[in-house]
Amino acid sequence: MNALSIGTAFAALLAGGLATLPIAADAAPMRIAFGDLPGVESVQTLAALERAKERGVEIELTILNDEDLATQAIVSGQADVGIGAPYTIIQKAGVPIRIFMQIATARFFPIVNTDFYKSWKDLDGQEIAVQARGSGTEAVMLMMAKKNGITFSSISYVPGSEVRRGALMQGTIKASIVDAANRRILEAEGKGKFLVLPVEGLKATDEALFATNDYIAANAEAVDIVVEELLKTAREIAENPAVAVELRNKYKLLPDLGAEADAEIEAYYKETTEAGALALNGGGPDAVKDDFDFYTLSEAIEGDPASLKAEDFWNMASLDRVIAKLGAK
Repeated sequence: MNALSIGTAFAALLAGGLATLPIAADAAPMRIAFGDLPGVESVQTLAALERAKERGVEIELTILNDEDLATQAIVSGQADVGIGAPYTIIQKAGVPIRIFMQIATARFFPIVNTDFYKSWKDLDGQEIAVQARGSGTEAVMLMMAKKNGITFSSISYVPGSEVRRGALMQGTIKASIVDAANRRILEAEGKGKFLVLPVEGLKATDEALFATNDYIAANAEAVDIVVEELLKTAREIAENPAVAVELRNKYKLLPDLGAEADAEIEAYYKETTEAGALALNGGGPDAVKDDFDFYTLSEAIEGDPASLKAEDFWNMASLDRVIAKLGAK
């Protein structure tokens, strides 16, 4: 996949470039495929990966900006760990990919250009833009279409919440879905041009770590360290959202955003924490139930939620060990 080599240079800009020592002399690097364009909402994840490096986990991070590509990289063996919400592909691929930790629950905001639309009903027969096929953004829009008795004429796949925000500002798309940070920008700079449509009953995985069962078992020590650092980082940020800015500057994350992004990063994590969207316990059984309810309702996966089995989608061995060590929140 060409995107794997392209992403390597970009990944170097995201991380602080810390020297790392592998856990074992012959340990292979953990190749992580990030299925999105990193933005302010990625500081927690990127900082936690830097902390895992400091503990001896050698990590190669590749930015693929598309959840499909990240999942395909795991399926084809070109990456070891993916970041995304792979429920659809888990059910359809026939490869034993499993989620082993939830990073955050979904906080997506369907948003429309009020020159054209002002309600869900107005979107009947219209085109929308989402992150990727099988993504949480698509699932939200399909769920709300079902709830409101409408059908979209077509769905465009536009990776990157900030890219969709820019297209909304430019008028090249008229209805889409963005994250909290880009929703705030649209509200601040849109001069009343944009409207956030209501979403009810949304509590599902937005970002998670996933890998094959074989990889999780064979690399338990490294996987546990990554899970532990993600949980510790999330808990520190939840306690004080300003920590996200401190971590961003310590590890020189997202340099292209400039120093002016610090205020937005703190505001994002304050809002996200207040909404309870950071997964302080990594998901687990409660997340499975919420995800089954959501992803079956949105038709991203098939079956009766009550009959679906957690072990067909999740591997909680690492999470159980880390929670036993850190304690639950």
